[in-house]
Amino acid sequence: MSCSLNPATTGVQSRPDRTTMYYLSLIGFFAIFSTTISKNPVLPLFVQAIGGGDTAIGLIAAVSPLAGILFSFPVGVMSDQLGRRRLLVISGFVFLLAPLLYLFILDPLWLIPVRFFHGTATAILGPVVSAIIAERFPATKGEMLGSYSSATLIGRTLAPLAGGIIISFFAFSPGLIPYRMVYIAAALAAVPVFYLTMKYREEQPGSLDIPGFPVFKESFVTFISNRRLRATAMADMATYFAFGAFETFLPVYLFALHFAAYQIGIIFAIQVLIIAVTKPFFGRISDHIDKRFQIITGLLVTGGSVAVVPFAVTFPGFLAVSAIFGLGMSLSTVATSAYVADVAKKEQIGASMGALSSIMDIGQSTGPLVTGIIITIAGYSSGFFAGFVLAVAVTGIFILSVRKPKGIVNV
Repeated sequence: MSCSLNPATTGVQSRPDRTTMYYLSLIGFFAIFSTTISKNPVLPLFVQAIGGGDTAIGLIAAVSPLAGILFSFPVGVMSDQLGRRRLLVISGFVFLLAPLLYLFILDPLWLIPVRFFHGTATAILGPVVSAIIAERFPATKGEMLGSYSSATLIGRTLAPLAGGIIISFFAFSPGLIPYRMVYIAAALAAVPVFYLTMKYREEQPGSLDIPGFPVFKESFVTFISNRRLRATAMADMATYFAFGAFETFLPVYLFALHFAAYQIGIIFAIQVLIIAVTKPFFGRISDHIDKRFQIITGLLVTGGSVAVVPFAVTFPGFLAVSAIFGLGMSLSTVATSAYVADVAKKEQIGASMGALSSIMDIGQSTGPLVTGIIITIAGYSSGFFAGFVLAVAVTGIFILSVRKPKGIVNV
C-alpha cells in the first residue's frame, strides 16, 4: 500500500485530499476496532478470570473514559503548537503497545494503569483527527467529519462480535489463553494504525517547544469565554449524557420487561447502524444549512426519544425509540464538531476540538451515574426523563448563546 497522506496547500479539495480522508477513516476504523475489542466483551471476563470482583470491574471500566476527560483538551492544545503529526504518531504507538501489556497481567489492579494508558490513545486520536479534517476540508468538513465518525462506528460495532468469536473459538484452551488471543488480535489491528500515522506528513511541522502553562491557560480561557463554543460543548455533553444513560439502563429495563437477549441486541444494533449510515448525510446537510438549527433539532429529538422509553412497551416500539434516538444523536453530534470548527480561532482548532471531546466524555460518564441515582430514588420513568429535561435546558441555553446580535449578518 502506498500513500503519502500529504496535505495540499490550497482550499480546493483535490484527489490527494480525498485520499487523505480515506486513510484517516482507515486509521479511525482500525483504532476504534482495536480499543473496543480490548474491552467488549473480554475485559469483565478477563478481570473475573484473574480474580477480580464486580467492584474491580466497575473501577477498571471507569478508568479509560477518565483519560479522555483529562487529556483531550491538553492534547488539542499541544497539537496546535507541536503539529498534528507528532500527536498522531504518539497515539499510533499507544494503540500498538497497550494491547501487548494485557498479556503480562495476572493481578486485576494492574489493569487500572494499563486501561488508563490505553485510554490516552483515543483521547489523542479524536481531537487531533477532527482538527485535521476541519483544516483540510473547510467547505465540506461536516460531511468528512461524519464519514470519519461512521468509520469508527463500524469498527466499534464489529469489535465485540470479533472478540466474542475469538473467545468462543479458544474456549477450551487452558488458563488465560482465550483472553490473551483477543489482546493479540487487538495489537494486530493496531499495526495499520501505527503504520498510517507514521505515513502522515505536514508541510509546516509545528514547533519542537512543548507549550507551557500560559499557553494552556490562554486556550482554556479563550474556549470558556466564547459563549458559542461553550454552548456547543454543553450541547454535546447533554447528548452524550442521554446516550450514557440510554446504553447503560435500557438493557436492564428491557430485561425487567422479559425481553430476550437477542431482541435487546437488535434494538441497539439498529441504533448504531442508523448513526453510521446517516452521519455522512447529516454532515453534508450541515455544510449547507445553519448548523445551529441542526444542533437544536438533534438535541430535542435525542432528549425526547429518551423520555418516551417507558411508554414504548412493545418490541417494535423500542425499535422505533432506538432508531429515533440514533437519528437525533447523528443529527446533533456531526454538526457540533463542524460548528466548533467554524467558530474557533484558526490557530486554536485543536484546543477547541479537545475541549469539546473532554466535555463530551464528562457527559457520557455522568449520564449513567446521575440517571442511576434518580432511578434508585424515583424509578425508571424519572430516570429517563432526566435526560429530556437536561436536553431542553441546554437547548434553551444554546439558543440564547448562539443567536446573532442585531446588525450582525454572519454566524
